[in-house]
Amino acid sequence: MNPIKVLIIDDSALIRKILTRIIGGQSDMRVVGTAGDPLAAREMIRKLGPDVLTLDVEMPKMDGLDFLERLMRLRPIPVIMISTLTQQGSEVALRALELGAVDFISKPQLDIVSGLQDYALEITGKIRAASAARIQKPRTATIGPKQKTKALLPKLASCVPLTEKLIVIGASTGGTEAIKDVLMRMPSDCPAILITQHMPPAFTKLFAARLDSLCRIHVKEAEHGERAIPGHAYIAPGGRHLSVRKSGANYVVTLSDEPPVHHHRPSVEVLFRSAAQHAGVNAIGIMLTGMGKDGAAAMLDMKHAGAWNIAQDEATCVVFGMPKEAIAAGGVHEELPLGAIGARVLTLLSMGASPRRANEVS
Repeated sequence: MNPIKVLIIDDSALIRKILTRIIGGQSDMRVVGTAGDPLAAREMIRKLGPDVLTLDVEMPKMDGLDFLERLMRLRPIPVIMISTLTQQGSEVALRALELGAVDFISKPQLDIVSGLQDYALEITGKIRAASAARIQKPRTATIGPKQKTKALLPKLASCVPLTEKLIVIGASTGGTEAIKDVLMRMPSDCPAILITQHMPPAFTKLFAARLDSLCRIHVKEAEHGERAIPGHAYIAPGGRHLSVRKSGANYVVTLSDEPPVHHHRPSVEVLFRSAAQHAGVNAIGIMLTGMGKDGAAAMLDMKHAGAWNIAQDEATCVVFGMPKEAIAAGGVHEELPLGAIGARVLTLLSMGASPRRANEVS
């Protein structure tokens, strides 16, 4: 198997050296070149034909986002953005995902040498995922901003007991845009939604705020002990597991600092396992794009508990890893293209969302 060809674009010679050492030390990867700015990189892309780019955000001569936008329009290539863990850096990274970047990672912390091994594992894992990614051209949302969507989103049937229903979503690579697609189709009276997206701490609050500005429902970073109520979606904070428990008639959000599961914290496995235990037949599980198998076993637990589970199909996934593993484990009732998942959820809710009723309206 040919090694993954990586081109590094960063204005810092030291960062280029660190990334070259990390990537070049992998048997299945090869650094084919490094560039100090996007203009120098353009010719190298044409000559070297890299499989994956790492791209700094702030660079001379051309901003990383401007370069990314042009690249995705003219010659789409899997791109991993290198961003500083600041509010501005986080906002730019999220914008890069909207423009078509596969993933992002923080700049290596040069003063913490002991952390470079973990950093190496993270970035090489992301490069492997990116090399297998289907590059999705950035899409213009078909549903407009929050203030313009009222007439486009159907109300659920009044007979649906919204406080009893629960929607749980798991995602990783490519998941930020997939989650946005699903949530923008949800009406303001939908059941509570709990979401685990693999994402570092500095990004989840901004990610939730961005979704909140676009969706009819309210989207926020989850807080420990709060009640999960209809018309709201709760994003797992980076670095903390999200789960749900029942308190009387209410669903309550729980956060924890327990060890990572499948190398992730937050972990989809933790969320789905809690949904199986505390929501059972009243839950709908959705597995979106992502690398790895996080959540697959727990999705089967949800199915055994009576939940109805949907996986994003291969054709619309950036990385068909987590959905594929959930399907292979036997935990998925149906595979759907991303654009059909939101509508299907609403149909399930209007019919009661149990497996028996779902089969009737398939």
